[in-house]
Amino acid sequence: MERFKGAIIVGFLKLFSSLPFGVAQRCGAALGWLMWKLPNRSREVVRTNLAHCMPELSEQEREELVGKTLLDTGRAFAESACAWMWTPQKTVGLIKEVEGMDILQAALAEGKGVVGITSHLGNWEVLNHWYCSQCSPVIFYRPPKQKAVDDLLKKQRVQLGNKVAPSTREGIISVMREVRKGGAVGIPADPEPALKSGLFVPFFAVQALTSKFVPNLLKGNDAQAIYLHCLRLADNSGFKVIVEAAPESLYSEDADAAVASMSKTIESYVRRWPSQYMWSMKRFKKRPPGEKKWY
Repeated sequence: MERFKGAIIVGFLKLFSSLPFGVAQRCGAALGWLMWKLPNRSREVVRTNLAHCMPELSEQEREELVGKTLLDTGRAFAESACAWMWTPQKTVGLIKEVEGMDILQAALAEGKGVVGITSHLGNWEVLNHWYCSQCSPVIFYRPPKQKAVDDLLKKQRVQLGNKVAPSTREGIISVMREVRKGGAVGIPADPEPALKSGLFVPFFAVQALTSKFVPNLLKGNDAQAIYLHCLRLADNSGFKVIVEAAPESLYSEDADAAVASMSKTIESYVRRWPSQYMWSMKRFKKRPPGEKKWY
């Protein structure tokens, strides 16, 4: 069954990537609209997450954000299909503006380890190609369940000579080695980790189990951390990459303070572009002791 699902997903990816970018994006948005209007698990996860994270919004405001989020989720799927199937150069051509390029260049020029931190905001697949066009990082990722999809992504994500590292023991070790030898890595900071690998820290209005991997990686290493995000332009014509240096609080020896700093920074981005965040992700599946499960 998983093999069949994988073949279906790969087929859809190829279909979307064969379309002109604008057409693919509009088709993705149409799928997102259907996800909003028809009963499905993703819509309920988005509603649940927003109800907890943005209680200050009225029911009408939240439902409007649910709709915008699912439309952007559909766009992100179509855009990612293009990013996976096109040449990296064609994908990078969609980036119309880069803010903070000097920050990345300065970090790379130091010759020390560079830890690029991102989240599931905007389009991280387009960001991957852009980041890899600037250096040869090791990209840390969580493998999808379908082997056919995983095989495709491992092939497509290394077209620019970089490497990928799955979220396994071996992958973690390869990322650590790369930083120690002064190389660059890319790590998504918001997937929910195992209980032993994370801490509950504030994210929006709630406690969220957040990975300790990045703060632990920075300890004992003379490395620099930067935040990288690729945001969709308002007219959907392309993207803007934003690079920012991490605040000093991320380097704190206090694990709780460092992890909380990372969560706060990610939240600041999501608050600016809330519909571009992947609220359909079960980000809050694990809850603090005594708290009722959400999903």
